[in-house]
Amino acid sequence: MAMWRYPEGRLLVFAKAPVTGKVKTRLRRRWGAAGARRIYMDLCRRTLNTARASAAAPVELWCSPGIGHPWLRARAREAGAALRVQPPGDLGRRMHRALAASLRDAPYAVIIGADCAGLTPEHIHAAFERLADGQQAVFCPAPDGGYVLVGTRYPEPGVFRTVPWGTDAVMQATRQRLRRLGLHYAELDPALDVDRPADVHRLRRGGLLPAWPGAALARARGVVSPAGSQYPGPSARPSAGQTRAVGSCTSATPITKDAGCSWSVTRDSSAD
Repeated sequence: MAMWRYPEGRLLVFAKAPVTGKVKTRLRRRWGAAGARRIYMDLCRRTLNTARASAAAPVELWCSPGIGHPWLRARAREAGAALRVQPPGDLGRRMHRALAASLRDAPYAVIIGADCAGLTPEHIHAAFERLADGQQAVFCPAPDGGYVLVGTRYPEPGVFRTVPWGTDAVMQATRQRLRRLGLHYAELDPALDVDRPADVHRLRRGGLLPAWPGAALARARGVVSPAGSQYPGPSARPSAGQTRAVGSCTSATPITKDAGCSWSVTRDSSAD
């Protein structure tokens, strides 16, 4: 991007490698593990396109568990984004450490999650405008009680410590910490992230996510293979290391414990 409106700032996009069975696990019952992966990839594309289209600040793609996944590397090239590795720790610690690293070279920085498809360039511009005007922190709440964007001029670790990630109390707990720390902050208009099938349907109805053609939808649900052969139905009971049936869907991944949903600003990707 030739011109940034806030070239001194940094826009951080947090993303996970799109590995089947490891992303958007709460969507697997409806679309299967392969379908949930495809939805996550659609979300990532949209978020990175939004970040680039905003022309607000230089974009950095912070990846988990590393920067080696070819799909993430390709998306970074498309978006003109620098690649970074997410720090270790829970979500709060990772956000704090990433902000602290960025703020060594920038006066302010903003983090968004790769699955926050409800964010618009206007949200991003508003966040940087508040920070450039001297606001200490800025947040964009989500309707589910979390938040999908956080920006700051000062990486205060207390803002991210012992927050009940993955619950509807995230934003309220954060407000209490901000007041306790005496930090002045702004809140933007809410924006939707994606945690449940209803969120996906809402975004598709609004034209923010692509609807799949019938054949692609069938493959995502595990009804037919690309070659047209039938996958096992929901009664199949595979052993560890074999194809797993999830409701009416299957995915060719080893059986593992489903431990939550993928990261957004309101979710902890370590529990996905």
